[in-house]
Amino acid sequence: MESTKRTRFKVNRRVGRFHSDCTRVITRLFAPGSPDRLSHICRRILDLSEADAQDALLRVLTDFKDRHKDIKSIFLRHYEELRECLPEGDILKTDTGVFSEDRKLLLGSYFTSEYSVEAAAFFNPSIIPHPDQEGQPEGRIRFIMSFRATGEGHISSIVFRAGTIDEAHRITFDPVSPYVQTPETVKNRTYDKRTFSMKIKELGFENLASEKILGCLDDAFRYKQLENSVWRFSEKYRGVTEDETVDIIKWLARSNYEMRFQGDGDISERVIFPVSENESKGLEDARFVRFVDEDGSVTYYATYTAYNGFTILPQLLTTRDFLSFRVATLNGAAVQNKGMALFPRKVDGKYAMISRQDGENLFIMFSSNLHFWHEAQLLKCPEFPWDLVQIGNCGSPIETDQGWLLLVHGVGPMRTYVIGAMLLDR
Repeated sequence: MESTKRTRFKVNRRVGRFHSDCTRVITRLFAPGSPDRLSHICRRILDLSEADAQDALLRVLTDFKDRHKDIKSIFLRHYEELRECLPEGDILKTDTGVFSEDRKLLLGSYFTSEYSVEAAAFFNPSIIPHPDQEGQPEGRIRFIMSFRATGEGHISSIVFRAGTIDEAHRITFDPVSPYVQTPETVKNRTYDKRTFSMKIKELGFENLASEKILGCLDDAFRYKQLENSVWRFSEKYRGVTEDETVDIIKWLARSNYEMRFQGDGDISERVIFPVSENESKGLEDARFVRFVDEDGSVTYYATYTAYNGFTILPQLLTTRDFLSFRVATLNGAAVQNKGMALFPRKVDGKYAMISRQDGENLFIMFSSNLHFWHEAQLLKCPEFPWDLVQIGNCGSPIETDQGWLLLVHGVGPMRTYVIGAMLLDR
């Protein structure tokens, strides 16, 4: 599939440059210690006099209201999340509305912290056409760029920028908002039973326990239904094997989730921050692609690497509007290592993906199921002085009249990185 012609290209660097901004901060739930300690903190806050509570709330609102678009809604959300962390019988657990909104705001503020998502690094961009091209003159296109932003503690997240490219190929970047927001996780998302069952089987947990738990679920089931089925099974059966299967089923459900941003924010305000334990130390190197299916429908996919501090796991991000996202595990024997990039359409009726299973060479994969990849064919080995350490892709292939243009990177002497290109047969 590879062209044998070797050519050097002249590349001009643009003056425009993206910079990280350590002042752009998100909020996170701050829950120090055990549930009992959380209860102790809550009781101390509730013991404040009304005057002291009002004074403390006024101070925190004054100090932080200009750093976040709606700091009150953040405090209220963290107040509700805090209640879920507390043991049964705690005064907040049995709250029947006796607390004033101000007291709830104050409680939420004590369990809120800020995190600078771009404090350490800002790199690894990916670019796709914006889903909204309304009002653009002919020859001009709006785009969205994603970046890997690394913050405090070296935790990586996905951030966005936007801009336009005109008919003369001039690039204009939109102003960056000073505000940042994370999406709300959808609590009771829907799962596809067939895909879920296939993953359980691949993990080696197709047994009586999984059969009983999944057997009473609908073809499309919700998280609460799964929880109820797990509870019913656990009440009826006890044993090491069953307990391990239950843990795997819960883990798989938590690793596949949905999230949603508020619709009134600029794209540069949106940050996808780690949610599941698989990605607790970061979401790395997202490669977005505008995928056009055979029926003409458009979906934006991104492959990325979830990192938990010990292992990496390739994941898939799906969206149509960059407001609602679905996160799913990628499955199969060929889902290994980093650097997966999906083709923007099916090839001969199958999904296609560039990958790098062994950390050195480029492979190509085909699958009839977007979520399962079982075989990989060797596509390209390091062979030039600039890529003898390893070779990888720079993103999804771009379709041209001459073939699929694939930008690659190679690592050479002194760990220098070089960009190259390959042309694959259509």
